[in-house]
Amino acid sequence: MNIDLIAVGRMQRGPVADMFADYQRRLPWPLTVREIDIKKKMPAAARKQEEAERILAELKPHSYVIALDERGKHLTSVDLAGTIGRVRDDGIRTMSVIIGGADGLTDAVRSRADLCLCFGKLTWPHMLIRAMLAEQLYRAWSIDAGHPYHREG
Repeated sequence: MNIDLIAVGRMQRGPVADMFADYQRRLPWPLTVREIDIKKKMPAAARKQEEAERILAELKPHSYVIALDERGKHLTSVDLAGTIGRVRDDGIRTMSVIIGGADGLTDAVRSRADLCLCFGKLTWPHMLIRAMLAEQLYRAWSIDAGHPYHREG
C-alpha cells in the first residue's frame, strides 16, 4: 500500500521533522508527503477554500481518504490498524491522509473522506501531528504484523 500525506504547511528542520523522518523510514509502506503552502495573504474563509481546492486536486481517484479533523472519530491504535488492514485487504493501493490548515477543513473535504479521524480534543501543532501520524501508521503496521512494538495493557 502507498500512503500519501497531504498536508497544509511546510515542515521545517528540527526535532519534530527528525521524528517524522524516523517513522517514515521505519514504515514498510511508501509514505509520500505532498505539502500545500499558500503564501499570499487572504481572509481565513478564502484561504480555507483555496486549501480545500488544492487538497482535493491532490487526491487520487480511487484512494481511501482519511481526514484528520477535530469532529472525527476517536479510534484506538488497534482500531486504526484494523481499518488500514481492511483497506489493504480490499485491494486499495493508495491511502491518502489529510492534515488541513489552522482553520480546519471544508465540508467538501470532509465529505470526500472515507474516515474522519480525531487525535483527541486537545489542540496540537500541525507539524507535531505529522510526527504523531507517522508513529501511528508505524504502530498500525506493527499491530498487523504481530510485532511487539505495540503492547496492550
